[in-house]
Amino acid sequence: MKSIRSCIGTLVVLVLFRVGDIAEACSCSPVHPQQAFCNADVVIRAKVVGKKEVDSGNDIYGNPIKRIQYEIKQIKMFKGPDHHIDVVFTAPSSAVCGVTNLDTSGKKEYLISGKWETNGKMHVTLCDLIMPWESMSATQKKSLSQRYQMGCDCKITRCATFPCEISTPEECLWTDWVTEKIIHGRQSDHYACIKRGDGSCAWYRGVAPPKKEFLDVEDP
Repeated sequence: MKSIRSCIGTLVVLVLFRVGDIAEACSCSPVHPQQAFCNADVVIRAKVVGKKEVDSGNDIYGNPIKRIQYEIKQIKMFKGPDHHIDVVFTAPSSAVCGVTNLDTSGKKEYLISGKWETNGKMHVTLCDLIMPWESMSATQKKSLSQRYQMGCDCKITRCATFPCEISTPEECLWTDWVTEKIIHGRQSDHYACIKRGDGSCAWYRGVAPPKKEFLDVEDP
């Protein structure tokens, strides 16, 4: 009996240990770049030129809250406030979704999206769209200026397994995972979900602006 109790006690400890591990992990649902753009308060192109850990107030127990502060040189703003942004904040660890590995040499350009906090500061997480500018496709770069915004009223539905289908005309079906076995495939790199003249939404491919009636929409 004592042996059984001991085993149960050990199991409880192990379960609690795993729960603690899971609670500290960062988990993000895959999103199309257009969704990330539409969900963000701020989207900019910038170089990162500095990094330091700073205090950001105290928690309910009086312990200091740490955050990473990135110093940036903004190149262009695609969405956000009407002034330049000089610093970006994030959590101090990737376990709590902090972005900790940006190149701070000032030689690399990034697309950075995130939230605009009530205190007038930009905060980013691993769940935001943050990627090297050079790794973006021509369509993605072009879409940042207008095309993604044109589709923010549309809904992009991710297809995880076949069969899958849209439930309303305002949806675009994102199938990269089931067709290519990767999250960021052809639709992610080369398509935007845009609202047509009749109110329905459809995938549009190409660098050139879509025609007024979206008659040249190409379905993947």
